[in-house]
Amino acid sequence: MPILKNPKEAPPDSASPEMKKQARSLALIEAALYVAGRPLDLKTLASVIKTRSKTVVQQLARTLKLEYGSRKTSLEILELEDERFVMQLKAKYSPSVQRLALRPLLTRGPLKTLSYVAYRQPVSQKQVVTVRGTHVYTHLKQLEDLGLITRERVGRTKAIRTTPFFADYFGLSHELRAMKRKLKKVFDFVEPPPPRKSQ
Repeated sequence: MPILKNPKEAPPDSASPEMKKQARSLALIEAALYVAGRPLDLKTLASVIKTRSKTVVQQLARTLKLEYGSRKTSLEILELEDERFVMQLKAKYSPSVQRLALRPLLTRGPLKTLSYVAYRQPVSQKQVVTVRGTHVYTHLKQLEDLGLITRERVGRTKAIRTTPFFADYFGLSHELRAMKRKLKKVFDFVEPPPPRKSQ
């Protein structure tokens, strides 16, 4: 399949039907990623452009990803480990615009609790409370209401896991080991807070 030099430009009138079809497919994949606001797998993208070939979809999505990478734009397209693609805001722009976001943003406390659960899952509620403190019950309720975690009764405690929506929301793999590898890289990158001065 010939690849358009610039997928964002409409093919000229003299372009072959195949080139015009490719341009439309690229535009549809871009539109799907934009509207979804979460990672989409190849099967879903294939249904949008009406093809059964995952190879074709993957090639088109990668073409779009490269095109976005070559532009000076605030958006990027990432390919996740489990054959999913996501369009998202580049991290460096988030602090300037996060107050405008329509979806709820987590404050520091619940986010720390969620990070602990995600990295240690499946983890007992008792262990989370021991590590994070009794105030964590409020966090867990909030995280559950947002659909980011599930709590399942196991004996006298509850086992806590993240949901597929959590992985989609943060652009992580649904596969647990891959998710934890990515989280470890993030945690290793974050600098520890400076030590508190003694009063």
